[in-house]
Amino acid sequence: MKISYVEQMRDLDQTASDKYGIPSYILMENAGLAATQMIKNNLDIKNKRITIFCGGGNNAGDGFVVARKLHSFGAVVTVYILGSRDKYRGSALQNLQAIQKMNISIIDLQSAEQAKPDILKADVIVDAIFGTGLDRPVEGKFKEIIQLINKSAKPIFSLDIPSGINGNNGKVMGIAVKANYTCTFGLPKTGSLLYPGFEHGGKLFVTYISFPPEMIAEKNLQFETNDPLPLPARNPSGHKGSFGKALFIAGSAGYLGAPYFSAMAHLKCGGGLSYLAAPQPVIESVGPKGRELVFLPQRTTGAGSTSYENLDNLLEQAAKTDFCVIGPGISLNEETQKLAREFIRLYEGPVLIDGDGLTAIKDNPEILSQRTGATILTPHSGEFSRLSKLTSDQIYEDPFSVLQKFSGEWNATIILKGAHSLIACPDQRIYINMSGNSGMATAGSGDVLTGVIAAMSGQGFDAEQAARMGVFVHGYAGDLAAEKSGEDGITAADILENLPVAIKNLRTQAADLGPYLISVI
Repeated sequence: MKISYVEQMRDLDQTASDKYGIPSYILMENAGLAATQMIKNNLDIKNKRITIFCGGGNNAGDGFVVARKLHSFGAVVTVYILGSRDKYRGSALQNLQAIQKMNISIIDLQSAEQAKPDILKADVIVDAIFGTGLDRPVEGKFKEIIQLINKSAKPIFSLDIPSGINGNNGKVMGIAVKANYTCTFGLPKTGSLLYPGFEHGGKLFVTYISFPPEMIAEKNLQFETNDPLPLPARNPSGHKGSFGKALFIAGSAGYLGAPYFSAMAHLKCGGGLSYLAAPQPVIESVGPKGRELVFLPQRTTGAGSTSYENLDNLLEQAAKTDFCVIGPGISLNEETQKLAREFIRLYEGPVLIDGDGLTAIKDNPEILSQRTGATILTPHSGEFSRLSKLTSDQIYEDPFSVLQKFSGEWNATIILKGAHSLIACPDQRIYINMSGNSGMATAGSGDVLTGVIAAMSGQGFDAEQAARMGVFVHGYAGDLAAEKSGEDGITAADILENLPVAIKNLRTQAADLGPYLISVI
């Protein structure tokens, strides 16, 4: 499913009018109709008291349409106007004029206290205060009303986006409505899907408001939800070499889980052969529980990490495999870091760089743009900050643009890990992943992800597709683990054990899994 910046949505509205002859009044009518349907689907509205808060501009217009339609279905509607009636124009004004002729109570709000009685009596509250255009902190009576709405303990329905959320980056502009349901119009906005904006929206619905499919298929809309791709059928006569051979350069003294989870996740997702290149002591520790792995003992440094003198042998071994992972738990030992840099520079096949491997290239990421093979980077925010030389605040002010810049410069697919991870491709496309949960913020989870991506490469996906599928499957396995036991206490082992079920469900229930967490009206 395509998603957009706020500014892109304004352009789409204009295109619908100019090119396709769909006037703004129709777009607003369709938005209000879908929002009303969302409310009806979740509540028996006849004779229910519904209080609608309308700000200025078109979001208020959407609220007026909802008021009219709910009134026609037998609801008892009260509309509070937080701005000035004199400032409404176009479609918003037309819809205000329509409800003024109906038996709908319309009140010009002077203070938050004025609305308290109706909030207390309301069965439902509809938020049509700001919409997606908010670009400054919420203050005054707007702030006070949002405080009352959030304290009401009533079902809250937001129109387009919860008021107070920045439509582009999902930040809370001082305070924001905490909705139970949100109906977003045209396409989901980037700020609707990024945290903390997403958690303020409750259950998310989207309506295309009669946008023709060819309009939203335009190439300038480069952002999409990371919907799962169809898995290729397994070859019934295939052998272990048919399903992907992956090399994992991982582990060191004190980092014994990372190599195990990385290499084992590859097998758990259908990979054929997992080669683990690690120091001998690591292999001795991992061996008893990872008997399915193929071990390649490496000469070690005095610190218990992989020595630089293994470089040529590692390059030779990597050439015999289909995919290589370097970095999980290899340590920050200077010699091992040098090994990682040289391997990344010289290896010509597809490589995933994670953890300590990312640290190895942080001072000279130009190595990446010089590579001929596909490159996948899997940084969390701190690692990406060190690579990009940007602060976290700078990154999350506009993460989409930042990722586009660096994925293009480095010619790499970048997975910015976190709640709703972002997958950025070198050609400027970005996917936002909707699977996963907070229980996955646990040691070893990222190591499992590296193995899943390697397995997706073995399934026949190219590097960008493997990154996308790996992130989705990893998150989905975490969701399956949470369904069984709750989010508290999920471990990397729980994610690992749910990978086969995740793959099975993708083969049998793929149509039910995407778009994930978003319903279309």
